[in-house]
This record gives sequence, structure tokens and C-alpha cells, in this order.
Amino acid sequence: MIALIQRVSSASVTVEQNITGEIGQGLLILLGVEKGDDAAKAKRLCEKVLGYRVFSDEQGKMNLNVQQVGGSVLVVSQFTLAADTKKGTRAGFSRGADPADAEQLYDLFSDYCRQTGINTQNGVFAADMQVQLNNDGPVTFWLQV
Repeated sequence: MIALIQRVSSASVTVEQNITGEIGQGLLILLGVEKGDDAAKAKRLCEKVLGYRVFSDEQGKMNLNVQQVGGSVLVVSQFTLAADTKKGTRAGFSRGADPADAEQLYDLFSDYCRQTGINTQNGVFAADMQVQLNNDGPVTFWLQV
């Protein structure tokens, strides 16, 4: 399971001209689910993402996590994170989980985020989404379990 996290001052997801998720300060989480991922991996990745220190403290050092700054998260499904790009000029997607399994784990990851009390917004799984963000920094990390 892969999370590409971006520290944002704001972010939103629009599907068919309707905003499905919108946050202020927090993390935009692009989530990729691979074959073999399970509920335990979803929980570990959620804990890692929410605990990851990407926000600045009073000294300007990245020592605070999203919960410590009162931020929110916006979780967006991103199957292309599981792409195989080692050969050729077209990605292969054989490492990605089957859509039904991926959707279940995407929902579970989002539920784990909500269970911590953090404001959690979502895109729409497998939809054609328009994602807007103001990347703060820019700060972007690839996390994987």
C-alpha cells in the first residue's frame, strides 16, 4: 500500500462539477493499493501517515504531524501509484489490486483516519476526479508499507 502525501494549505476534489471533498491545512493523500495489501497494512499506513512529521514547529523544523497542527486529510484513490514503470514508455498495472479489493481497502484506510478524530474527506473511488491543491512548501513524501 502506497501513500503519496502532500502538505497543503488547501485541497479539493471535484467529480462531475461537484466538490466531493475539501480541506484547509492538512495532507492530501494519494492512495495506491497493490495486490497482497490487507487491513493490517491499511492500518499501519494510516498510523504512519498521520504520525509523519511534516509541519513546522516554532523553530521552523518539521517536527509536527497533521493531528498536532489541527489539520485535516483528503484521501484520493490513485491506482497509478502501483504502476510498473521500469520498462518501456507505457506503464503496466499488474501490481495493482483488483478494483473491488482496492475500493474496500481505500474505504478502510479512510475509516481508520476518521477513527482518530481527524477531519477526513474523500474523493470518489475510480471516478474521473479533478484535484486542486496548494502544496505548502512544496512538501511531498512517498510512504509505503
